[in-house]
Amino acid sequence: MSAFFTTPSMATGALALLALLATASVHAAPAKPAAQPLPPRPSLADVIKASGPSDWRALDPENTLYMELPTGRVILELAPAFAPATAANIRALVRERYFDGLFIIRSQEGFVVQWGDPDEDNPKPFKAAKTVKAEFTASIKDAGNFTRLKDGDVYAPQVGHANGFPAARDPASGRTWLTHCPAMVGVARDEGADTGNGSQLYVVIGHAPRQLDRNITVVGRVISGMALLSSQPRGTAASGFYDKPEQRMPIKAVRIAADLPEAERSRFEVMRTDSAAYQAAVDAQRNRGGPWTKVAAGKIDLCSAPIPVREQK
Repeated sequence: MSAFFTTPSMATGALALLALLATASVHAAPAKPAAQPLPPRPSLADVIKASGPSDWRALDPENTLYMELPTGRVILELAPAFAPATAANIRALVRERYFDGLFIIRSQEGFVVQWGDPDEDNPKPFKAAKTVKAEFTASIKDAGNFTRLKDGDVYAPQVGHANGFPAARDPASGRTWLTHCPAMVGVARDEGADTGNGSQLYVVIGHAPRQLDRNITVVGRVISGMALLSSQPRGTAASGFYDKPEQRMPIKAVRIAADLPEAERSRFEVMRTDSAAYQAAVDAQRNRGGPWTKVAAGKIDLCSAPIPVREQK
């Protein structure tokens, strides 16, 4: 048999505690007022509309690739300042029509879409270099202007943009590199660092896999046509590869813009990431105004910073 016993001293203490709680409730702090709505701020669309011609740059035709799919044109911009040998080898592959008739061979959910030759036993021959030395990083002094983001980063001492490409750098080592943000194009490779030559490429379609930075050569960015790649049916084999030939989308042709007549070129421009307009574009995303936004983030990560692109009709 058990019982609960209350001694006189315990009873006195209990009464004192009740009195203290009653006093505290009388003097409780008043409820905080509701948060005030955010004032309107310029949106990204407002910044783009207010920008001037000098805030934009045209694509370099020699470093612009058109990948023609049955569903439309995908436009890629190469970044030779970061991967000069790889970019040159890709141009060589394109000029010998290597990619014509090959396929999109992989679509992995939340990760990448990859294209190239699916036949490892009897691969399509090519004259371009079979081996290209890895270009995982580049010298800061060779990579051009760098506009640093003030928000910091998990993966690198500094991040920002270099001529329209998301980039990171380490001033202590003097090295810089392109980052695995969505729409960035990388060079598939085997285990060896120097086994990627540009004959198989991939584009990031999901959350930024930044752990791949400095482990794979990143060679450019998709400027237009991302929806044609990200909407590919997901592969059913390991790592999203297609295990049935009929699942692969054929590549009709890949061409360099400089090799086409003016009438066949697409006219796209990228906002200059060293311009005041671009800083306003980033801030419009960092500190979005009301009325829809209730809490402004006040921060932005590298892969969420917009890089506006527009087509000139």
